[in-house]
Amino acid sequence: MKKNTFKTDYVRYINLAILVVALLVIFGAFSMAIPRFGTISNIEMLARQSTMVCVASLGMTYIIILGGIDLSVGSVMAFVGVVVAYTLQHKYGPGTAAVAGVLAGTLCGFINGLIISQLRVVPFIVTLGSYLAVRGVAKGLAHEQKIDADITWLNDLLAKLTPEKKFMIFPPGVWILILMAILVGLLLKYTRFGRHVVAVGSNEQAARLCGVPVERIKLLVYTLAGFCVGLAGLFLFSRLSVGDPTAAVGTELDVIAAVVIGGASLSGGEGSIIGSLIGAFLMVTLKSGGTQLGWPNWLQEIITGAIILFSVALDKLRTLKAMRA
Repeated sequence: MKKNTFKTDYVRYINLAILVVALLVIFGAFSMAIPRFGTISNIEMLARQSTMVCVASLGMTYIIILGGIDLSVGSVMAFVGVVVAYTLQHKYGPGTAAVAGVLAGTLCGFINGLIISQLRVVPFIVTLGSYLAVRGVAKGLAHEQKIDADITWLNDLLAKLTPEKKFMIFPPGVWILILMAILVGLLLKYTRFGRHVVAVGSNEQAARLCGVPVERIKLLVYTLAGFCVGLAGLFLFSRLSVGDPTAAVGTELDVIAAVVIGGASLSGGEGSIIGSLIGAFLMVTLKSGGTQLGWPNWLQEIITGAIILFSVALDKLRTLKAMRA
């Protein structure tokens, strides 16, 4: 058992090392082609641009390790942004608005988890339904238009640092992401809950026979993911400064892609927080570098799609190899 565990960890570390090398190569290539790409200010910009996808990918990592999926991420992010703007528009403070928005995202995750765990409906169907329903609720709450809100400290969460705040290195939103990544990473690796998530994703029936409360784990995972998406929606509002019910369309694909590129298995039972973060940063680096070089959008989409297909193919090969071993 220890030998198999060591072998699994070794393969995981090798995959992470390859991913880091790929990121460094891509970043280095863009730095040579674009004079200012490797500067501190550009790295800060990349960090700010990747924060929303990175935060949402923390929860998605748990979901994919569990063997599930969540297609409602973009809709929930837009809904959270609308809730924050709506709360501010009704003269509540920014702290109250932030809490209301994050709670709205958490509630969406809880409802998804409740339906999946208690009614045992396939996650794809449940989250496809919430993808449409939550977007509709956001449009209804906003009366199908953007909601303007007063400028508050919420708008500074991902704003470019002013000269007097350069000592922070990154804006508050990036530091929140780093703290969240550390917490959920430790939760996954060193707690019983994390071990149960991996066990359910690896073999749900075996986990159930071993006494793992499968339904409770699923509910907690989707609730945690909802909380992460709630934070991502708060950061979305910070970037836009308005509540836009049509925002973040397709973001769920970016989040899923980041997790898959980061080494998570769509079959469940495998994935890492650091891998998902590197995957998200790699995608943002490609998109930013391509834009600065004047690459057309269709070319960027082809490159991103090719990377995702390559990552999925590697995951399939690893799975087949493990089955034959």
